[in-house]
Amino acid sequence: KIAMKLDDGVEMVNARICSEDDDVMLVTNSGRAIRFPSTEVRVFKGRDSTGVRGSRLTNGDRVVSMSVIRHFAATPEDRDAYLKMRRAVAGLTDEDATEDEEVSASSSFSNDKYVAMSAAENLILTITAKGLGKLSSSHDYPVRGRGGMGVAAWEKTMRGGSVVASFPVEIDDQIMLVTTTGQSIRVPVDGISFRSRSAGGVKVFDTAQGEEVASVAWIAEQGEEDDAEE
Repeated sequence: KIAMKLDDGVEMVNARICSEDDDVMLVTNSGRAIRFPSTEVRVFKGRDSTGVRGSRLTNGDRVVSMSVIRHFAATPEDRDAYLKMRRAVAGLTDEDATEDEEVSASSSFSNDKYVAMSAAENLILTITAKGLGKLSSSHDYPVRGRGGMGVAAWEKTMRGGSVVASFPVEIDDQIMLVTTTGQSIRVPVDGISFRSRSAGGVKVFDTAQGEEVASVAWIAEQGEEDDAEE
């Protein structure tokens, strides 16, 4: 059956089940991410509706990933304070702060708030065409209205090539990367570095000249049949 009416040249990227307590995050190949409440996408009468704009695309950009992540209401000050503490836990410094983040921590930020935000945190895995990857905190992606261009999800120079995939993972998960030449590698998530949203990544797959990562699959548990999603 038709799930969505698509214009010529338009392709479906993903489909996910969500609730009113979730956020939707779209990430483009040029390293832009936009996060908005699922309630901003209205319920349509028919399956063959065209939908509403989630992200504004320019200069040939295209959406490569759509994820559903846990919503958490936090002030900008609490987000900054949490990320400052989160970087310290990961062994990063304030110099690793994102370009639009203020490094000053809120004096009213308590340990209870940190625990609550940590429990609601999603780890966002991002992988590029040249095999670079990183983990970042979902709290590093501010909740904004849909239809904009979003915020930086990768360094501006894009030295790792275009973004291929970006989605939430658990630290005990594994991922599988497959390249354009048919090579593949299975990598534990806990071996990938935690970094800020607008930072670059580390080498996850050592691609050869002319070779690029074509697909990234999520593997929920070790030792089981692959339960993968792109």
